[in-house]
Amino acid sequence: MAAPAPAPQTLDWFRRVSFHMRRAGIRRLLVLSGDDEWSEALAGDLRLQLPGDWLWVGEERGAGTLSSTPSAIRSLLGREFLHAIFDARRGLALDGLAALAGMLTAGSWLVLLTPQWTAWPELADADSLRWSEQPQPIATPNFIEHFQRSLQRAQDVVVLKQQHNASLSSLSSMASRPDWQPPQAGPTSEQQILLDGLLAARAGIYVLTAPRGRGKSALAGMLAARAKGECWVVAPARHASMVLAQYAADRARFFSPDALLEYCRHHAPQACWLLVDEAAAIPTPVLRQLISFFPRVLLTTTVQGYEGTGRGFLLKFCASLPQWHHLTLQHPLRWAAGDPLERWLDDALLLAEDPLERPAAAPSTMPALTWLTQDHWRHSPNELREFYALLSSAHYRTTPLDLRRLLDAAGQYFIAARADDRLIGALWSVDEGGLSPALAHEVWAGRRRPPGNLVAQSLAAHGGIWTAPQLSSRRVSRIAVEAVSRRQGIGRELLVQARRQALAEGCDFMSVSFGLTDDLRRFWQASGFQVVHVGSHLDASSGCYSAMALLPLSVAGHQLAREALAKYRREQTWPEGQGQLTELNADDWRALAGFAFAQRPPEACQCALRRLLFITALPLPALRGWLEQRIDLSLVAANSGLSGKRMLISRWRQETATALSALDERACRYWQAWSGPAGYLLEALPDDPAV
Repeated sequence: MAAPAPAPQTLDWFRRVSFHMRRAGIRRLLVLSGDDEWSEALAGDLRLQLPGDWLWVGEERGAGTLSSTPSAIRSLLGREFLHAIFDARRGLALDGLAALAGMLTAGSWLVLLTPQWTAWPELADADSLRWSEQPQPIATPNFIEHFQRSLQRAQDVVVLKQQHNASLSSLSSMASRPDWQPPQAGPTSEQQILLDGLLAARAGIYVLTAPRGRGKSALAGMLAARAKGECWVVAPARHASMVLAQYAADRARFFSPDALLEYCRHHAPQACWLLVDEAAAIPTPVLRQLISFFPRVLLTTTVQGYEGTGRGFLLKFCASLPQWHHLTLQHPLRWAAGDPLERWLDDALLLAEDPLERPAAAPSTMPALTWLTQDHWRHSPNELREFYALLSSAHYRTTPLDLRRLLDAAGQYFIAARADDRLIGALWSVDEGGLSPALAHEVWAGRRRPPGNLVAQSLAAHGGIWTAPQLSSRRVSRIAVEAVSRRQGIGRELLVQARRQALAEGCDFMSVSFGLTDDLRRFWQASGFQVVHVGSHLDASSGCYSAMALLPLSVAGHQLAREALAKYRREQTWPEGQGQLTELNADDWRALAGFAFAQRPPEACQCALRRLLFITALPLPALRGWLEQRIDLSLVAANSGLSGKRMLISRWRQETATALSALDERACRYWQAWSGPAGYLLEALPDDPAV
């Protein structure tokens, strides 16, 4: 049976409203909630009636020729579209929806296709596979209800439901909007004020933040075009600096971050300005080094948006700079002020709060701690906004997936600290562990990495503690205390409460992963946590080495912590204690066999590999070139007649297997079998110190 055609007056209403939208320079959201046939028919009629690009974004290709999946939409960054359709009927990819909204020009409709309205909260959402840590899609009632409330309270959002008579608003509010004129060529008055100041700057670091569409990149390009000296540009990718290049009049030289850093290490840069577009998306260790080479630096970044909030970038990275100047742009350029689509999106994604607007004084009363549940957010949406904003302010990047996880993922726990009628502290913890011995062994071997269980799996995959994912644990995902209330023990008290609940519910240990700094190490150790592993690479976001720490609760948890701590301390003493090293212990054999005969990553086995090289007389040129001679890996591969790192790692595994067999063939056979599937079921060889 064919879907009923929309009433002529409905299509006529959209034609007339679209005319007023173009004149007013605004964009609007249209929600079509119903079955597939009904929503596709109405969307198709709108596409025929309203000229435009009509980009289709969804997992399944739409009727139009211009389409993208939500995951691939970032490849379209830098382009603009008139009208688009976002298909959320099987799953709502919130980050993709937000990215699409930022690409629509003034006068655009964003048409959102959703399931039937009342059934939607209880339907499985395919997008949940990205963040729920479950093998099958789950229903997401808390977020969908939050999303529906944002649609219902938003001004100028049109929601059409199948089986409901359309109630379209009058045109009076639209007609009363003033006509909008797109900005003319050249800087706006707001941009000109900032541009004059930057052109007169002698030296310094300037940080320009603003929501999307305010002309940050355009201003950076104008600076390049007008500066007396040469300007060099860095961005996460070349396409991310397209707008900047358009305004730079061929006076800006683009570099990738790594390429420019390598250049600056060997040459004195001749540029008078370094312009960094979307700075929050560049690894902070690289960014910190780059800005040290230039007398003047302009960093532009979006504090709020589809890629996640940059609040942590402002409050952590920028605050750590010796001296910096904060600039901002308020007025949109690609659409009119008060744009309904932007206003609704900020509300739905909880992006409205300014991260720099914080209380000036600590509370006058002692905080009260309260346990919260996901159901609590349904009845207290303002508290959800507070909680999410505080957690976002304490971390480098918070994405729309974090909001969805907070509201609907299983095994989430929340504690709020309130004083003087405001939220001053928040803790978010999650359940981990409970993997079967077989799966935990496969994680250790590098053959499996199921979603979730961040620290539990990392302890096995990188720390070598293969039993860790089997135990029941609770990871502190995020903890935050407002700046003026820190150093008063609030964070430690939040952790005390979290520990009490985890212990009462039978958890074996608590865990946390954090960027290793002296202050954070002291905080976690003062709260009873023991650092048991430190990564070998700097984290791209925090610029620190990633550390894992445990707080044991049960007998099994204490045993695990002792084992992990002993292993960590032994690795920390290398190479100081190498003179007394005469043999490998069982941990070394397990790590080396896992590397040689399974798929354990080389970085996780470095210490055991160094010990192996110390006690074996075999040449092992590829391994020694990497670990002893510290030769560049490309040269190590070339010297071995290999091309690419994958082939080099394979040679390392072969050399390790050869060395183990030569060292003790019987132990080698045992540990090779132990590294295979179900090898953990093997009994230990009697009277063998290696076992």
